[in-house]
Formats: sequence, C-alpha cells, structure tokens
Amino acid sequence: MAARKSERLVNLTICLLATRSYLSRERIRRAVEGYHDLSDAAFERTFERDKDDLRAMGVPIETGSNDRFFDDEVGYRIARGSFELPPVSFTPDELSALGAATRVWHEASAASATASALAKLRAAGVEPDVTRLAAIEPSITADEPAFDLIWSATLERRRVSFGYRGGRRREIEPWSVTWRKGRWYVLGLDVGIDEPRMFKISRVTDVPVVGAEPESYVVPADLDLAALARSLEPGEPDATAIVGIRGDFAPQLRRRGVLVDTPAGLPPGYAAYEVPYAHQGDLVGDICAAAPDVLPVEPSQLRDAVIARLRGVLTAHADATAAAS
Repeated sequence: MAARKSERLVNLTICLLATRSYLSRERIRRAVEGYHDLSDAAFERTFERDKDDLRAMGVPIETGSNDRFFDDEVGYRIARGSFELPPVSFTPDELSALGAATRVWHEASAASATASALAKLRAAGVEPDVTRLAAIEPSITADEPAFDLIWSATLERRRVSFGYRGGRRREIEPWSVTWRKGRWYVLGLDVGIDEPRMFKISRVTDVPVVGAEPESYVVPADLDLAALARSLEPGEPDATAIVGIRGDFAPQLRRRGVLVDTPAGLPPGYAAYEVPYAHQGDLVGDICAAAPDVLPVEPSQLRDAVIARLRGVLTAHADATAAAS
C-alpha cells in the first residue's frame, strides 16, 4: 500500500509538472497509474487526498482554466517557476557528493517507475516536457534505517511507535517529515503526553511499528507545520568536545569542528578537532557510527559514553549470534 501510494503521488506530480496547460480531472484520471480502476466516487476521494498530501509537502498545485471565456471546467497544473528552488552554489566536495547521489538515482527503481509514468502520459494524449522534471529529481537519500517506514506512515496517516535513544518508547501521530540542520526529523503528536514533539529519525533505535489503520488521525487544519518545527528544533550547541579523526574520514564532523593542537596519546594519522554539540547522545552516535576512524578524547564523560555504547552493541551482537546457533 505504501509503495502504491508513493508511486501514485510521484506520477501525479510528474503529470502536473510536465504540462504547460491545465489538465482536467478526467485527463489526470486517464494518465496517472493508480486512478484507472477506481470508481467515480473513489477517484474523487483519492484525488482530493493526494492533492492535499502534495500541498502539505510544499508542492504548489494551481487550479485554472485553459479557456479564458469558458472557465467552467477546472484544471490543474504545477507551475515550474513556483516549484523550483532558487540558484544555489556548491563546493567541489559537495558537487562530488551530488554526482554520486545522481548516479544512485539513475540506477534506482524509481528511474524505471518514472520512465513508465512518462510512457503512460504520452499514451493518454499528454505530451510531457521532460526538461521540467529535473526539479523533482532527488539529490540526496536518507541513510536512517527507520526513514522509509516513518515517511510511509506520515503519508498514510498511520500511528507509528519506536524506541528512542535516551528515553521511553514513543507512539506518535506523524504530521510531517522535515530536514533541519543536516538531519531528518519527524514532527507529530506524541500520544503518550498528548503534545506536539519533533524526533530525530537517526535516534530511533529499532524498526518502527506502523499501525494497521490508514487515515487513523487528522492533522489540525489550522496548524503551521513550518512554524511549529522551528519552535521545536534543537537548540544551538552549548558544549564542545575534542575528537581525533583519521585522514579524510567523518567529513560531517570535520566540517562542524575546527583543528586544534594534537594532544598526547592520539595515534599517528589522526588530527584533533574541537566539535560543538548540543546533546551528548547525538555526538556519541556520530562517533560510534564512524569508529574506529573517530576517537573521543575529551571530556572523559564522552569517552565513557562511547565505550558503553560500543560495548552494548558488542553484547547485543554476541547475544544474537548465540540465539541463532
């Protein structure tokens, strides 16, 4: 179900972005895979939900008519100028990363899905302008294992529960997935305390459990999600740590930090960086993910936390191996 809806939303976006004129509901119904087999009433409900979902994600769907004298038939399109980002510039390292991500995109299953969608549009009489599709080509992928399930739950309005580093298990009604300060977050209602909260997806500690019932809750209509995310986002760093980084590894930590004098005892090949942070648990996770190419030096509490985390991983792995044998 999640994959089917995601494909339908992508196809609808392509359909509305690839045309210069307004498309009627009937032409959209014929062109977009996922609408063909629906009854009239089911199509109307699904199409309205899909438009709402795309608009909630920031896709500017316009309504209008192609005939200024007879505007009784409403059509839809996405104006390229309203959808594109302003010009941006990148460093050589960032351009290299974008190039790698583009190759991943062209090799991924989404590439064949897009080609199939374009063929269906042409068969339905809609000649797409493929040069207009560059705006929806992703240039980055989420590396958090929990991302896909949380993203699908958000689109389908399903409750989701997960273990969260440094706290109790959470059950939330996800309202939005957002990218803030280089990290993915999910924003929603924390059911346990009945208050809005924002959670860093990389801090989810297990496979999220997604509720069986779609459309099980409603996002408040008067809610400004962008303003709420700004009010809940993590505070500015208020502490610093010294870490040793080997060579060109851990580029994110190197960019966040500044080079300092190498302390005694740091192995050859490592350079010392002073790295600011707001939550020790997040920095511990970054260091453990990059081990052994990143070593904690100061403060001692950080070293102890990293050692405890790695020992916990080792113990869990040993337990899993023993259970499987």
